[in-house]
Amino acid sequence: MTGLRQIRGDVARGLAARGTARLAAGGRRSLQLLPVLAKILFSLAITVLGLLLITFVIGRVVPIDPVLSIVGERASQAQIEQVREQLGLNRPLMTQFAYYVRDVVQGDFGKSLMTARPVIDDIARFFPATLELATLATLVGVLFGVPGGVLAAVHQGRWPDQSIRILGLFGYSMPVFWLGLMGLLIFYGELGWTGGPGRLDASNELMYEYDVPSVTGAVLIDSALAGAWGIFRDAVSHTVLPSLVLGYFSMAYISRMTRSLMLEQLGQEYIATARVKGAAEWRVVWVHALGNAMVPLITVIVLSYASLLEGSVLTETVFAWPGLGLYITNALFSADMNAVLGGTVVVGLVFISLNLLSDLLYRAVDPRAR
Repeated sequence: MTGLRQIRGDVARGLAARGTARLAAGGRRSLQLLPVLAKILFSLAITVLGLLLITFVIGRVVPIDPVLSIVGERASQAQIEQVREQLGLNRPLMTQFAYYVRDVVQGDFGKSLMTARPVIDDIARFFPATLELATLATLVGVLFGVPGGVLAAVHQGRWPDQSIRILGLFGYSMPVFWLGLMGLLIFYGELGWTGGPGRLDASNELMYEYDVPSVTGAVLIDSALAGAWGIFRDAVSHTVLPSLVLGYFSMAYISRMTRSLMLEQLGQEYIATARVKGAAEWRVVWVHALGNAMVPLITVIVLSYASLLEGSVLTETVFAWPGLGLYITNALFSADMNAVLGGTVVVGLVFISLNLLSDLLYRAVDPRAR
């Protein structure tokens, strides 16, 4: 009995020592993460400050006087000076920049001359439409681009590879606005298979405004949550064409990058080892090779998504899609610099956030990057 008690005591002390060692190791890992976290936050702060500096300089060098945009060209000099003082444009540039940073941090981008509403409210209204379109386009690009890139790599130099590369080349070469116009002409004007410009028909748009609660700002999600299936079907018919046009561009880029990454992985020694051991070809390609290629491919997909969020201006213009890109374009034509700069800052912040997300996902998926 004494020996048994001694053994139990030794086991308990061993478990306690092991638990203490694990806690100490966890504490050391946490301490090791602190410099990395501080470095990321510092880099993020510098990037955001640089973005604000660029937009501030743009707002000061463009040949558009915000005071004249407000008071008009027939205003007296006294009125012009009064408004200039109210806007703080008579202060030194560094002081103006400090106030500009303060206002942006508080979410204050000023009022829009087009809508007479705060710019932040306009952005909250128009940005979900861009988010909805870019998300659907990215899904199209991933669902078709990743398998296409894998097939092209597996059949390198043969007709599937050549066909997919030519298809991707068309996606790079054809202007988005031309492809959108041709799509509207054929599938909406001639065949009547899809809805026309805009997110909804005029009648359903009024119903959506008054009868469907705005939960997310995305018509497809809000109409589905409200059970307004007529509006949902109409939204789908209007969304198909612009999301496919934008998704085609995304698919061309993703398929090309997937092919390149897969060719690199298929030439590695572990692929030859898996084949020698008798692993099924589909498992070698879709599990081993694609699994390792997905590490950098995640970054490619996230950055492609970010580029669609900031680069869908032409698509939104062609399809009259009431998103942030169309809002910024109309604001630029109306000399509404508050709206232009506010939209630019938001797009830049989204791009920075997605870039940071891609880095974090890369570290999470690939242990070598930790």
